Amino acid sequence: MSGHSKWNNIKRKKEKTDAQKAKVFTKIGREIAVAVKEGGADPNSNSKLRELIAKAKANNVPNDNIDRVIKKAGSNDGKDYETVVYEGYGPSGIAVIAECLTDNRNRTAADMRHYFDKFGGNMGQSGCVSYLFSESGIIVIENNGLDEDAVMEDCVMAGAGDFEFQDDVVEITTEPGELMAVRDALCDKYTILSAEVEKIPSTYVRLDDEEIAKKMQLMLDHMEDNDDVQDVYHNWENQDEFDF
Repeated sequence: MSGHSKWNNIKRKKEKTDAQKAKVFTKIGREIAVAVKEGGADPNSNSKLRELIAKAKANNVPNDNIDRVIKKAGSNDGKDYETVVYEGYGPSGIAVIAECLTDNRNRTAADMRHYFDKFGGNMGQSGCVSYLFSESGIIVIENNGLDEDAVMEDCVMAGAGDFEFQDDVVEITTEPGELMAVRDALCDKYTILSAEVEKIPSTYVRLDDEEIAKKMQLMLDHMEDNDDVQDVYHNWENQDEFDF
C-alpha cells in the first residue's frame, strides 16, 4: 500500500474492483487453487486456505465459486500456477512491486516490462526495490461509534501490535504470522472490512506534476487489470490527491 492511510488505498482498490467482480473472483480463485495444491483442501488444517476463504467472502465471492475452485484444485485438475514477483520504478522513481500468479512466465514478464516501459518507468532486477518495503498484517474494522479504550483492550488481548482510530475505520497492525489469529479473535465483536498481509513502504515519493502522476496511475491500472497480477505495491505518497 502507499500513502499515510492504508485504508484509503484499500478503499480505492475496492471501489475499482467492485465494478470488475469477475476479475476479483479470478485472482482470488488462483490463490485458492495454489493454496489447495500446496496444503490440501481442508481449511481446518490449511491455514493459508482458511485465510483465502475469509478474503474471498470479504470480497463477496459466492460460496459456490469458492467450493468449485477448491474441488477442482483438489482433484489436480486445471492449470498449475507459479508465483513470480516483478520489481522496478515508475515515473520519478516510484518503487513498484507486482506479485503475480501465472501459468506462463514469458507472457507475464513481457506484459510487466511493457507496462513499465510504456508509462515512463523501468523494470529492474529482483530485490531492486523490495528492500524499501516490510510486511505487516493489516486488519481494518468498521468504526461505527466504537469506544477506543474497549477496542484497545480487545486488540491487546488478541495479540495485535498497534491500532489507529480513524473517522470510519480502525486500522490494526499485527505481525504477518499473527494476522489470522488476531482476526479470528476480533471477528465476533467487530465488522472486519479487510484482513491481509501488506507490504508497507519505509519511504514515500510525492508526485506534484499532474502529467507524471497520470502516467503513474495508468501504469498501476494496467497492472491491476492484468489477470496474472495478484497485488501491486508502491510508495507513491499522494495518489489520493489526484482524480483521474
